[in-house]
Amino acid sequence: MAGKPAKKLSEKVKFSQLRALVAVAKTGTFSEAAFCLGVSQSTISHSIAALEDALGVVLIHRGRQRASLTPVGNSIFAQAQQALALIEEMGKSATQARGIEGGLVRIAAFRSLASEILPGAIAHLHEHHPTIQVTITEFESTQEVEDALHDVQADLSMASLLKGNDFETFLILDDPFVALLPPQREDLQLQLTWADLRKHPLITSSSDCCKIISRYLHNAQPSIAVDYLLANDSTAVSMTRQGLGITLLPKLAAQPIPPEVRTAQLPFNITRPLGISWLSDTLLTPATYAFLETFQHLYRDAHKVPVSLFKSLQAPAYESK
Repeated sequence: MAGKPAKKLSEKVKFSQLRALVAVAKTGTFSEAAFCLGVSQSTISHSIAALEDALGVVLIHRGRQRASLTPVGNSIFAQAQQALALIEEMGKSATQARGIEGGLVRIAAFRSLASEILPGAIAHLHEHHPTIQVTITEFESTQEVEDALHDVQADLSMASLLKGNDFETFLILDDPFVALLPPQREDLQLQLTWADLRKHPLITSSSDCCKIISRYLHNAQPSIAVDYLLANDSTAVSMTRQGLGITLLPKLAAQPIPPEVRTAQLPFNITRPLGISWLSDTLLTPATYAFLETFQHLYRDAHKVPVSLFKSLQAPAYESK
């Protein structure tokens, strides 16, 4: 009956033995090597002896005062350092895959937040965690954003705050609805009336967030019809720029507003709460937590966008009539 096959060298040499050899070579004594590695001197002696036995050569001269490498020991010492460095790199790669460094954050976002809010936040994130990757997928509707979270296509959403016990949320800002005035209509004041809305063609978006506008107009006495219901916010802004009517949109969605287009307040106050949402029963990755911490740092005072942008988005409160 055949005996067991002889062990390969890779099976005989252990990580602890290479560490012991490197420590002795660097410190010059077995006692100092043991102190550096936090083990006993006998453990170091046993490791070196086992390594020499596995290799079949003497690696270290044991002197009375100092330990020194033999010529072959010097060569093995260099190779041991390389092996330990490779193992260290393996550990870093694993850390990057599971942790903050080199992590990935997937975001499902409305276009307005993706273009106006996210770039500044990502820049701030990369100041502290430059290797975190952020991917952004833009969606038009709240339902699409919610589905992306449930289908594990995204870690976080940046859109209208999602409702229900399934979600945790962080409010960034309340985005006010405003009116964009055609350049040639200097007769229109920056505070519109219900009568103004009845006299001029109205343009708005067919997106979820603008359905509230249609309801306000429908419930007015008498009701007011929307003349142009568009899927694209930028198209609505362009139509106002060409003088085709008054556009009613959330102010962030209307960005960038052409300089010749004036912004007016509506005769009623409507805002849409925008922020970050995520599934409450999901274990977030360290990279995702770092992303959330960035927003909490930037907007912790009042859960608002930076002061310069927030002031441009504020609208005074007006009662509906």
